[in-house]
Amino acid sequence: MKSIRFFLVVVLLATMTLIIFLSALHGYRSSMVEVKALLDEEIANRARLLGIAGGSQTPGIMIVRVSEPIAFQVWSGDRLIQRSDNTPLEPIATEAGFQDRNFSGYRWRTYTWIGDDGHRAITAERIDVRNALAEGIIMKSVLPVIIALPLAGILIWFIVGYGLSPLRSLARHLQRRRADELRPIPMDQLPVELMQVVSSANELLYRLDASFARERQFASDAAHELRTPICALKVHLHNIRHNLPDGNPELAHLVAATDRMDNLVEQILLLYRTSPDHYATQLKELDLHALVHELITTMYPEFEQRNIQLALEGGPEKLAGDHFALSTLVKNLLDNACKYTPEGGQVRVTVGKHRGAIVLRVEDSGPGIPADQYQRIFDRFYRVDGDQHASEVIGCGLGLAIVKHITELHGATIEAGPSSFDSGLSMTLVFPRRVIRNAGNKL
Repeated sequence: MKSIRFFLVVVLLATMTLIIFLSALHGYRSSMVEVKALLDEEIANRARLLGIAGGSQTPGIMIVRVSEPIAFQVWSGDRLIQRSDNTPLEPIATEAGFQDRNFSGYRWRTYTWIGDDGHRAITAERIDVRNALAEGIIMKSVLPVIIALPLAGILIWFIVGYGLSPLRSLARHLQRRRADELRPIPMDQLPVELMQVVSSANELLYRLDASFARERQFASDAAHELRTPICALKVHLHNIRHNLPDGNPELAHLVAATDRMDNLVEQILLLYRTSPDHYATQLKELDLHALVHELITTMYPEFEQRNIQLALEGGPEKLAGDHFALSTLVKNLLDNACKYTPEGGQVRVTVGKHRGAIVLRVEDSGPGIPADQYQRIFDRFYRVDGDQHASEVIGCGLGLAIVKHITELHGATIEAGPSSFDSGLSMTLVFPRRVIRNAGNKL
């Protein structure tokens, strides 16, 4: 059942049609009986009049031309003294009262009247004409009801729509809410049928709010409890470095493990900050090309240190988005490109437009990844070749997961593929035109 309104209209119309049909069928049968009784009474009265009139006539056969689908005969004993031009010379009925007889190529309803003086008057009426007349009378009363069914359907459609308007109002109210708005739904002026639904929804919102509050508290506590020992550990490692010879392998392993732990904590907290349930997205119009240029300027020393050629192509392209989230996205893509591109390699960033959509593409000349891994690299904590990555780059597998998450927040798509260099990886993000116009409704 895709539409309650459509279901109700169809069921009500079907029920009305069935009731009207049964009522019309019953009325048709009873009306046919009554109409036929009236027609029988008419031919019986006609026979009596003919019999009385025929009894006063002088002997001799009189033939009367008739234009209506009726017939008659008047007999005096066994002698025919009067008949219509559409009857034979023999009696059209043999018994007193009503009979159904065949003559002149039709089926007739006959009535025989016998007077005290022996005169017989027989009147007849074609049955097909009688039935057509009766059905015509009945259909004139039934037809308006049948014609009214479509009008009733239209009326029911609007009435049902009006009855469902509180449900549509509730749906619009929920659509206008932000992802982080978990206050109870107002229950004033709600129909009784929706009270239970809204009450259950409010209970769910209350539980969600309490759950998110506990998660926020946990994240805050985790940030404090994890950052403090990591900072202390870094300070101690820095102090003991002066007491150990340069290149000490144990110290190098400790520093690498500490940096990895620090990176993991920061990425987890960053992922939490971009959660749509907890992160109040502040949208504004921004120039994606200018944002990328700003980040490249900030991160350029890292590329220069590894002798990586970094190029930015394209021009100004404006869209509605969150500055912090998009900055995090671009920074993670540039950071990945810098880490996995070998010294002396190349990284190209392009901001452009294709078929009305804004396109951001980051390409590197690194080793790339197998095609069957293109989708998995966006999974949380997933790294190609696991922790034993050939590049020996410190990572936790959350960078691209955060990139994809922010991409989805902006209603965009991201796709991994081979770069335009001899080797390497390409990340292509597409922000659709509809999101550029209505990004506030999508984020």
